[in-house]
Amino acid sequence: MAPIICSSARQAVSLIESGETLWTHSMGATPTLLLNALAEHALTKHDLTLLQLHTECAESLSDEKLIGHLRHRCYFGGLPTRSLLQKGDADYVPIFLSEVPKLFRSGEQAIDTAIIQVSPPDKHGICSLGISVEATLAACQVAKKIIAHINPQMPRTHGDGFIHYDKFAAVFEQSTPLPQHPLAASDEVSLAVGKNVAKLVRDGDCLQMGIGAIPDAVLSCLTEHENLGVHTELFSDGVLNLVEQGVITNRCKKVHPGKIVTGFALGSQRLYDYVDDNPSVIFMDIEQVNDTSIIRKNPNMMAINSALQVDISGQICADSLGTKIYSGVGGQMDFIRGAGLSDGGRSVIALPSTAAGGKVSRIATVLSPGAGVVTTRAHVHYIVTEYGIANLRGRSLRERARDLIAIAHPDFREQLCQETFDMWGLTV
Repeated sequence: MAPIICSSARQAVSLIESGETLWTHSMGATPTLLLNALAEHALTKHDLTLLQLHTECAESLSDEKLIGHLRHRCYFGGLPTRSLLQKGDADYVPIFLSEVPKLFRSGEQAIDTAIIQVSPPDKHGICSLGISVEATLAACQVAKKIIAHINPQMPRTHGDGFIHYDKFAAVFEQSTPLPQHPLAASDEVSLAVGKNVAKLVRDGDCLQMGIGAIPDAVLSCLTEHENLGVHTELFSDGVLNLVEQGVITNRCKKVHPGKIVTGFALGSQRLYDYVDDNPSVIFMDIEQVNDTSIIRKNPNMMAINSALQVDISGQICADSLGTKIYSGVGGQMDFIRGAGLSDGGRSVIALPSTAAGGKVSRIATVLSPGAGVVTTRAHVHYIVTEYGIANLRGRSLRERARDLIAIAHPDFREQLCQETFDMWGLTV
């Protein structure tokens, strides 16, 4: 059955009824026009639930007047939902990113309506999920109906993200720019962290990393490397720079050699133009991208992630500030475990040594009460700050404490030594 062709975004979302569970396309493909219309439509409904990962430019759905009408259920928190999560007005679901599609496909989480943004249909009637496949492909496969914003500015990407026009219940077409994330400016601390991480990267490694000042700084320090590969959740401008410089060739990969494997792209218009109709970049279902058994097949897998806080035993908090949810579990453990099982693989947690303008040490004697352990101390390998590298694999608690304190900010080292003795009974 052909979809309803709508003259406005509001008309498209009018198919949504009270009590429905919704999924929204995420990251750079967040269907902002449809979500803004949903913010209005939801006021006429009650008990809507919006499932989501990190969304961009969706602040309209965070208005307090929507409480009672629509409640967010987040697998990953972002700017539009963070304050709601921290006030208890939205729900956080801790889950590995690789597990989110399985949750949908197994029927454990039902979805009534998927709200997405796609490229125009080709001559075969097939649209593309564009720069963000992540868990949206799975959501579309199980949703009772799909509402689509057809955007001529959405790149048509290769991989798993194809969906036929006839699958849509309603469509609204309008050309609108996609959210952009330009490269983060490298400050002195981020660049120092980046240089330390770069020392651990070897020619021929296959990389996974995120977005932000430190990942961008790491990538900027890899210009002298050769034949790097990419198998990652996120494709960013920092990666594109290394592709254009001939540093990233993907020649040494075992899974899709010669191609970049990713779940979503977020960056500049230059990045979006690059992935458009580019068969050397494969956008895959995140259940596949983040599958540990697939990640490990690439030799010399190098997973580079970050953290909010690390304790002196090596526990990694990456999703909360104490009990205040900040982001999510994401794919950190998917890749740290996959890299750990890879032949020659390694993983890095890279972070500045301090927070709050230097007032707080990110390396702590114990994690803050309620802090979420995303990566366990048994999984952790390298910890890197601007002050150096600590290799925790196979190290005792006392050795870990000593090596982590050595890469903490000098202002906090004496205090950390004293607290480590007082709280852990360890002399470092």
